[in-house]
Amino acid sequence: MILGPELEAFESEFAAYCGVPHAIGVGNGLDALTLALRAAGVGPGDEVIVPAHTFAATWMAVDAVGARPVAIECDPATFTVDAASVGAAITPRTKAVIPVSLYGHPVDMAPIMSLAERHGLFVLEDAAQSHGALDHGRRTGSLAHATAFSFYPTKNLGALGDAGAVTTADPALAERLRMLRNYGSREKYVHEEPGVNSRLDELQAAFLRVGLAGLDAATEARRERADRYRRGLEGVPSVRVPGEAEWARHVYHLYVVRAAERDDLQARLQAAGVPTLIHYPNPCHLQPAFARHGYRAGQLPVAERLAQEVLSLPLWPTMPLTDIDRVIEAVRSA
Repeated sequence: MILGPELEAFESEFAAYCGVPHAIGVGNGLDALTLALRAAGVGPGDEVIVPAHTFAATWMAVDAVGARPVAIECDPATFTVDAASVGAAITPRTKAVIPVSLYGHPVDMAPIMSLAERHGLFVLEDAAQSHGALDHGRRTGSLAHATAFSFYPTKNLGALGDAGAVTTADPALAERLRMLRNYGSREKYVHEEPGVNSRLDELQAAFLRVGLAGLDAATEARRERADRYRRGLEGVPSVRVPGEAEWARHVYHLYVVRAAERDDLQARLQAAGVPTLIHYPNPCHLQPAFARHGYRAGQLPVAERLAQEVLSLPLWPTMPLTDIDRVIEAVRSA
């Protein structure tokens, strides 16, 4: 069955978890971003403000609706954007902003929402990596006009395969999203506009309901391990640990350190039997897929430096604490 009772139950439970009336399940995180922009009327000729340091899907959603991504820098400690950076990028063609709660750290949304209200902008939070994060005590998914989530299997709340959702408090936006995900149809064989087939299926929804019930416990386990990393690595000259704003509850989808000699550190850790990953080695504004937008090397130095310095250390909720200590020792010895 498609659009059945398991999906309805998950949408209701996830909306309640985020603190909003509506959650709309879709096929994946990119569709969540793209359909939310479409539902808000963002299209050709519009500009959308996006971070330069993010996964490429954030930019691809903007391209998919025919708009132009306008890149801004992020805070190199929290890897998130702020209202001042957003404000400096606004032009008469700006239609929307996509702040990204990257690696699990939430964006400080209130100043961005205030700025957006003054300029009449749509704010779509990309929370693909921040399920359950808290911004001044409120959960990610409740603070923007709409929030896009991915439930890719490796996410803090992961499905068995691709899956995504959009949360919103706007009933009209929610209704349009439900129509767009289902061939542009609210009534069978009546297609009000060109839509897509992007429906979160029953099996994925059922699996996600189980994961949602244990999400907060898994988050606390991630935070315990992240704190162990912080205490073990603070003061080590070769790395800088990630920051956490005093108003934030980081959910540590990834534990990302910065190292000036990142590639050498990664090689030494690999030799010591510690696997690592780089998220993300190429900033979006320099990706071939976005070359037509005219960005050049040197225009966004913070994003370009982060691409050369970020390194993700192993972290998952059931990772043995002794393994955390082993990684710490390998970093300190590298």
